[in-house]
Amino acid sequence: MIGDETVTLRLGVNIDHVATVRNARGGAVPDPVRAAKVAEEAGADGITAHLREDRRHIGDADIEALAAALTVPLNFEMAATEEMQALALRHRPHAVCIVPERREERTTEGGLEVAREENRLAHFIAPLREAGCRVSIFVAADERQVEASARIGAEVVELHTGAYCDAWSEGRWGDRDAELERLRAMAAHAHALGLEVHAGHGLTYESVPPIAALPEVRELNIGHFLIGEAIFRGLPAAIAEMRRVMDEARA
Repeated sequence: MIGDETVTLRLGVNIDHVATVRNARGGAVPDPVRAAKVAEEAGADGITAHLREDRRHIGDADIEALAAALTVPLNFEMAATEEMQALALRHRPHAVCIVPERREERTTEGGLEVAREENRLAHFIAPLREAGCRVSIFVAADERQVEASARIGAEVVELHTGAYCDAWSEGRWGDRDAELERLRAMAAHAHALGLEVHAGHGLTYESVPPIAALPEVRELNIGHFLIGEAIFRGLPAAIAEMRRVMDEARA
């Protein structure tokens, strides 16, 4: 069952920032598809890639190559736009995660506003579900957003762990504990509504154990930290250590 803590916790590796490094200089290296295959071989249960509207890291050709090369599931992160919907329907990835997106942000800053856009988002995700994609909604640990995600027909919610991770890295322990409690409560609530629960954003070796220990959480998506650690220890070793920390916390 989803809430059984003995269920293996999946690790999705986000390879966006391999493309960030490539695009900083131009050309073809480092290749995010190669990174995805290395991650796959190192034990990643899935690969996440966010095709932003401004194409600041992952590009259209990367998505096409990933869809062709991977043997583990591809989680295609995207904004709720007609262009992205058409691309998702063309490639039909295993999963589509709908995220908020603003051009001026460095990275995704918060969860999607679902409650105020229920009707639009329900119609937006319907063709994706009909095409066989598992639809996930990236939301804050907020009751209104979780419940709205269930109402529009999403199968998964991914809880945004950014505020929790920021509080951890800045030593704001009271805020960290409060954010963790919100995540714990919303993971349980989402599970009770029949949603599969994922989590991600900003997680590190130090901050991941309390999230990995939440029994309702089935998958963690981690990218920037792992790509950064790969500079020092190599991508397979960075992933192996995250896998070890997650499994230890889960047990």
